Amino acid sequence: MGIQAAHVSGLFVCAVAGAPMKAVDQVKVMAGVGLEGDRYAAGVGTYSVQVPVKVRHVTFICQDGIATANEWQEASGLPAFTPGQTRRNVLIAGMSPDALNNLVGCTFSIAGMLFKGLELATPCHQPSKVTGQEGFVDAFDNRGGLRAEACTDGVLRIGDLLIS
Repeated sequence: MGIQAAHVSGLFVCAVAGAPMKAVDQVKVMAGVGLEGDRYAAGVGTYSVQVPVKVRHVTFICQDGIATANEWQEASGLPAFTPGQTRRNVLIAGMSPDALNNLVGCTFSIAGMLFKGLELATPCHQPSKVTGQEGFVDAFDNRGGLRAEACTDGVLRIGDLLIS
C-alpha cells in the first residue's frame, strides 16, 4: 500500500449551535464568511460572540487524530467520538495531526480554493456537552484540529486533495 495523499474524507455543517453536525457530500465555501449552512458562517455558533473575536470560517481535523483520540477514550473506558461529534467541519485523511497543526500561519489549497491556517482548534468541552460523552478535551489534546480562514469561494467535495 502506497502513501495516501491528504484529502477530504468527510464534511460536516451545523446550522444551529448545539445541534448535531450534518454530514454532507459537498459544501459551498464563501470567502471571508465560511461554509454555507454552518452556524459560524451565520454568526450563531457557540463561540461567535467570544471576545476577542476569532475567525471561525472552517475547522479541519485529521482522521488519524480521531483514531488516536478514540484509542485514548477506549483505554479510559469511555465511548469513541465519531468525526461529526468532534464539531469540526472538514475531515482530512492521509495527513497526521502534527502535519495539520503545522499549517498554522500557512496558506494551503483544496480544489483550487485557498485557506489560511489561523490557530489550533484547541479542544473545548462543547463536544462532550453536546454528545453527553466525557473525555473530549483530554483525548483530543494536540489533535483537536485547525481553525482556518476561507480566502476564496468554491465548493468542497469528498475526495478533494489538500495541497500545502
